[in-house]
This record gives sequence, C-alpha cells and structure tokens, in this order.
Amino acid sequence: MAVDEDYINRQLTRRQGGYGRGGRMSLEKDRIKILSGVRFGKTTGSPLSLIIENKDWANWQKVMSADPRQETEERKLTSPRPGHADLAGGIKYLRRDLRDVLERASARETALRTAVGAIAALLLTHFEISVVAHVLALGEIRAFAQDAARSAGAIREKTAGSLFYCLDQAAERLMRQKVDEAGAKGDTLGGVFEVMVEGLPPGLGSHVHWDRRLDGRLAGALMSIPGIKGVEIGMGFAAAAKPGSEVHDAITLDGQGRLCRGGNNAGGLEGGISNGQPLLLRAAMKPIPTLQQALSSVDLVERKVKEAAVERADICAVPAAAVVGEAVVAWEVALALMEKFPGDTLAEMTVAWQHYLELVRDYLGEM
Repeated sequence: MAVDEDYINRQLTRRQGGYGRGGRMSLEKDRIKILSGVRFGKTTGSPLSLIIENKDWANWQKVMSADPRQETEERKLTSPRPGHADLAGGIKYLRRDLRDVLERASARETALRTAVGAIAALLLTHFEISVVAHVLALGEIRAFAQDAARSAGAIREKTAGSLFYCLDQAAERLMRQKVDEAGAKGDTLGGVFEVMVEGLPPGLGSHVHWDRRLDGRLAGALMSIPGIKGVEIGMGFAAAAKPGSEVHDAITLDGQGRLCRGGNNAGGLEGGISNGQPLLLRAAMKPIPTLQQALSSVDLVERKVKEAAVERADICAVPAAAVVGEAVVAWEVALALMEKFPGDTLAEMTVAWQHYLELVRDYLGEM
C-alpha cells in the first residue's frame, strides 16, 4: 500500500495543536522518519519502522543518564501528583524517585500511536472508510452541531480551522474563554470528544468470541489514551435511563423494499459487530492532573505533607486527545478489516472486499 508521509506528519501536527497546550508543543515539531518497510513510497511487506525524535532530549542527558556514576539529585521527583501514575507506579516498581514513572507514563507516547494510526487510516481510505473526530464538550460548555455536519467530509472541513476541532463556533468562543480562566487560576480542564467511522460495512467483529467483539476492542483502545475516564457508543449512558422502545433501532423496509433502520442509537455496533451504520464513539477526558496551583501530596523521602510536584503541562488537551482517538480507532478498525479480508497484498484484500459487499447487497435485497 502507498504510504503518504506528508499525511502522517499532518496528523502529528494536529495532535500538537488545539488551544490550551503547554510549552512542550513549542519545543517540538513532530515529524516521522521511516526506517524500514517502505520503498519508493510503498510498503514492502517487511516490518514498518518509524521514529520521532525529541529535540528536548539534550536537556535531559544528565538527569536520565544510564551511567550510575552520573546519578544526581537534580530533578528528582518525590512528591507524587494526584491523578497521575506517580504514586501507583512508584508502589508497583518500588521507586522512590518517581521520575522513572513520570517519564514513561507521559502522554508523549501518543505521538507515535498517532503516526501508526495515520497509516491505518491510509489503508481504510482505500476502502472508502473515513475516521474523523471532533470535540463535543470542554468543561461545562457543550457544542451543538446540525445534522448537515454529520458526514465525515463535513466534520473534517469544519474542524480544520478550529482551535478546538469543534463544529460549533459559538461554543468554541466560550471554550477559549474557559481555558484562559483556568490557566489564570493554575487549573486545568477536561472534556468530551466524538469519533465517527463512516463507510464501514456490516460484519466486522464477532458475537461469538468475547475478545473479538469490536465494541470491546474500540472501547479498550480509547480507554488506553492517557486521561480518558469514560467511553460510550451510540446513545451510551443515556440508554440506561430509557425504556427499550426508545433505545433500539427499529428494522424496517424503505420504499424500494430494502432493509433499513429507524435510527442509530446503537452507534453502528450490535452484538459486538458493525451493522453498516456509522460508528459513533465518545470519550470523556479528565482535567490534566499536573496543576500549576498544586494539590496536597506527601514527600515519599521526607515523609512530610507537601505540595505535589509541578511539571510542564497543558491546561487542556482535549483536542489533541481527539486526534489520538482517531488514530487508535483507525488502528482497531483496520485490524478488524484485515481479519475479515485477509491477504498478502492490497489487491487480494480488495477482491475479497468487493465479493463480500456483493453478498451483503444480495442479503439486504439491494439491486
């Protein structure tokens, strides 16, 4: 398959964007280098290796040195930050200097996951499957979008120039104000983003194998993004408060005698399997745990109550998380696609894909 390096780098730029990001974004301009697996712009079948370099590494050579003779007290972290992996990771690995935990738990790892997800998105594009995300809420501010903006192309176009990757300009102005207020107080903000997958055929996933249920895999992928505390599909949590008659999407016939649905409350997934409607997934991100106005903590060495450590951090990273959400969803969908339509070449996959769509159209009564 063709690998568009510029497309991958544009996704990395989007991940670094969004209003409320911290100083790290001004230090780095992420770009991938392809080390193996691509020749003349196309994959060769051998392992695909990518690297993203950190310009800031030079400032940490002494602090993070592998040489025991260079051990220093500089930048040691002994007061864990509430909400981070600091204390839990320190207990797990019995570390007193929690920098060992902090650095590895950093959301910096999502840069390369964004690049890998972009490659998956390129594969999906060949089959006219689109994955897009937008921010639904930031703090208490919720965006509203007209149904006309519910196509992948419209979402991509409308969010391209947005500071928050949001479809509602009025809400975006309030979001910016909210971020400025939080920053002035040394506080942080969370929010909610939605990922939509358009063009997915029915039949991906499984109702037979628990570990191949597409809903479980997608929820797990989104929950693996640092800071995500909740995931819902379709109507999601709201469905728990309604009777079944108001939740489930009726199956009926259209004017031409073809099967159709009365809605998409299921979010494109039923029984762990895609049903042919757009996938709709939402993820809730907690506020960034590193606060400039630090919360109370305990110094693990001095055994005294102290303020938590303060590190360089964002005020809000919900737009960036939305881009990472696109990437991890694209990856899981691409895996499910390759399980359904396996082959050593894109041509083989395409033949299987086209044959399957013919069978589906016949099943649904389409001409």
